[in-house]
Amino acid sequence: MATFVLEIGSEELPARFLPGEEAELAARMSAALDKAGLAYGNVRVMSTPRRAVVMVEELDPVQREREEVIVGPPARVAYGPDGAPTRALESFARGNGVDVADVFRTKTEKGEYVAVKKRSGGAAASALLAEICPELIQGLPFAKRMRWGAHSLAYARPLRWVLALLDGEVVPFKVGHLESGRETWGHRVHGEGPHKVPSAADYLAVAEQAGGIVVDPAKRRQTIIEGGNAQAAAMGGTVVWKEGLLDEVQGLVEHPVPLLADFDPAYLEVPAEVLLTSMESHQKSFGIRGADDALLPHFLTVLNLTPRDMATVKRGWERVLRARLEDARFFWRADSRESFDTWLAKLDHVIFIGPLGSMGDKTRRLEALCRWLAERVPGADPALAARAGRLSKADLVSGMVGEFDTLQGIMGGIYAANKGEAPEVAEALKEQYLPAGPETPVPQSLTGALLSIADKADTLAGCFGLNMIPTGAADPNGLRRCALGIIRILLAFDLHLDVRALFAEARKLYGERRWKLAPEVALDKLMEFFRGRLRQYFVSQGDDTILVDAALGAGVDDVPACAARLAALSAFVRGAENEGALLAFKRVDNILRKQAGKEDIPAEWDAALLQEPAEQALAGALAQALPKADALLAAGDMAAALSELAALRPAVDAFFDGVMVMADDAALRRNRLALLRALGARVARVADISALQI
Repeated sequence: MATFVLEIGSEELPARFLPGEEAELAARMSAALDKAGLAYGNVRVMSTPRRAVVMVEELDPVQREREEVIVGPPARVAYGPDGAPTRALESFARGNGVDVADVFRTKTEKGEYVAVKKRSGGAAASALLAEICPELIQGLPFAKRMRWGAHSLAYARPLRWVLALLDGEVVPFKVGHLESGRETWGHRVHGEGPHKVPSAADYLAVAEQAGGIVVDPAKRRQTIIEGGNAQAAAMGGTVVWKEGLLDEVQGLVEHPVPLLADFDPAYLEVPAEVLLTSMESHQKSFGIRGADDALLPHFLTVLNLTPRDMATVKRGWERVLRARLEDARFFWRADSRESFDTWLAKLDHVIFIGPLGSMGDKTRRLEALCRWLAERVPGADPALAARAGRLSKADLVSGMVGEFDTLQGIMGGIYAANKGEAPEVAEALKEQYLPAGPETPVPQSLTGALLSIADKADTLAGCFGLNMIPTGAADPNGLRRCALGIIRILLAFDLHLDVRALFAEARKLYGERRWKLAPEVALDKLMEFFRGRLRQYFVSQGDDTILVDAALGAGVDDVPACAARLAALSAFVRGAENEGALLAFKRVDNILRKQAGKEDIPAEWDAALLQEPAEQALAGALAQALPKADALLAAGDMAAALSELAALRPAVDAFFDGVMVMADDAALRRNRLALLRALGARVARVADISALQI
C-alpha cells in the first residue's frame, strides 16, 4: 500500500479560513477517492497559514477492478426469426465496446434478455490522482477568492507551489500556471528552502527539520499550551486560555514560540475584563491569573519565530501593549467621573432602529416592560427590574465601550457596581445580552433573565411592526437569535409567562407610530415566527418532528408547559400499551374535526339523553376521570393527565362499538358528540392528535 501527500502552498491565509479549508479538503478528497474506486486508509488534513496538506495513508496503488453485467434488449428483439443479430443487438454491443459474439442470454423476472459482462477499473492511482488534484484545488470554497498577476486561477490567496507525491514518485499535473513537484518551502527565517522531499512518508520530517515549521495544528496547539503553562507557572500563575483565541493563534503561526511578557502593575486598577479584552483583541495574547484568581501583571503571546534576542522582542511586545492599556486606563478614569444621568441624556441622541426611535426611548420601554414582567414572576423585584431596564444601554455612550464594543453590558454592570447601584441591577446589566448564541450560557440571575427577555421582546415587537421579518438567511437585526434567547431563558428559569401577552405589551409600549402592519397582524406573524423557532429548538434537541408538531399544536404561549407536554407525549407514545389509547384519541379527534362547523356541539352532555348502556358507561367514566385530569393539567403534570385519559380507552371503545354516534335524531347526535368533545378537549390541551401518524 502507498502513501500520498498533497501540499498546496500559498501566501498567508487568514486564520479563520483554515478550519473550513481543512474540512473541505478532507470531505472532497475522501469523496473523490471513493468515486475513483481507490481503496485507502486514513485521510489526514493539516494546515498552516501558508499551506494546506492532505496525507492519504494505505492507498491502493491500483484502482479496484469490477465486473458488472449490463442487461440489454429482450432476446426476441435482439435476434430475428432466423436467429441472426438485429440492429438493436449490434447497437447494444457497439455501445458497450464488445463484439456481438460476447453477448449472452440471461433470464430475468421480465423474461429472457441479452447481456454483456463489462470489466472496469485497474487504472493506476497516480493517473487518477493527477485528475483528482487539480479539480480538488480549484473547487475549494472560500468566503473570498482572488486572482493575481495575469493568471486566471482563483484562490483565497496567490498560490506559490504544489507538492504531490505518491510514495517516492511525483504525481504530475498542472493547476493554473503551476506544475506539481516534490519541492516544499519552509519558514521564511528558519528554513525557507526550497527543500526536496524524497517521498511522501518523509514530508513531515522534511517540513519540520529542514523547513523549521510545524505542519500539524494539534501539535502547534500543544506546543503553545505546554510552553505557556510552564512559563506562567514559573511566575506563580495560570494562563487564561480562551478556546477561540487559541484556535486563532495556532492558525497564525507555523513556528510557535510562547513568550511571557510583563506590563506595569499600575494598570491593574482597570477592570480585568478590560485588560483581557485589550490583550486578546488587539495583541492576540492571553492574560495570567494568580492563585487568588486576580490578574497578574503578565501576558502570554506567541511568536512565529525563535528570535536571536528574546529580550528585545519581549520589550517590543510590552511597548505595544502598554499603549493599548494606557488607552484603556484613560477611558476607565474618564468614565468613572461620568454619571448615569449624563449617559442617559446622551442616549436620546443615539438611534436604535430608524423608525423605532432612540436608545433612550428603548431604555424607557425596557424600564416599563421589565416592571411588567417582574410583577408576573414570583420572587422578582419590580423596582430593581425597572431600574435595570432604564440603565441597560447607558454604557453604549461610555468611552470604554466606544473603544471596546464587545464589552457592552459588561461595562454597564461594572460601572453600576462602582456608582452604588444595587448588586442585582449591576449583575443584570452584565447579563442582558445573554444568551448571545446557541452555545452561550443564559443569565444566572432572575433580574438579568427578565432584562434579557424584555430587550429581545422589544426588538422583536418593533421589527415585526415595521414588517422587518427575516427571510431566507437574511436576519440583519438578529431576530432569530432574539427568539431563541427568549425560549432558552424561559425554559432555564421555568417561567410560565404568556408569550403572546409579552409581545403585545412590548408593542403597546412603543405608543403611536407609523407601523407597516396592524397590531393584530404583526402579533400573529410574530407568534408564527416564534412558533417556528420553538419548533427548531426542540428538533435540534433531538425530539421527533411529528411529536414536536403535535405538542406545539396545543399552544406555544407557555414555553415550559409546551416542553412538559412534549416530554409527556414522547414518553406516552413510546409505551406499547398506549397504542390503543392513541387510536381511540385519534378516532375521537377525526369525528370532532369532521363535524366542526356543521353542528353546534354542546360543551356538556345531557344525562337525560343518554339511552344506550355504552354511552351511559362512558358518561360515568368521564364524570370520574375528567375532574382528575383537569387538576393534573392545571398542575402541569402532563404525563399523569395522559395516563388518566388513557384509562378511558375501554369505555371509549365500547361506546364506538355499541352506539351510533351520528344518529338521525339531532339531539341524540349532538349529545353523543358532546361526550366526545369532553374527552377531545382534554387531550387537545396536551397535544394536537391530528399531527400524529397513527
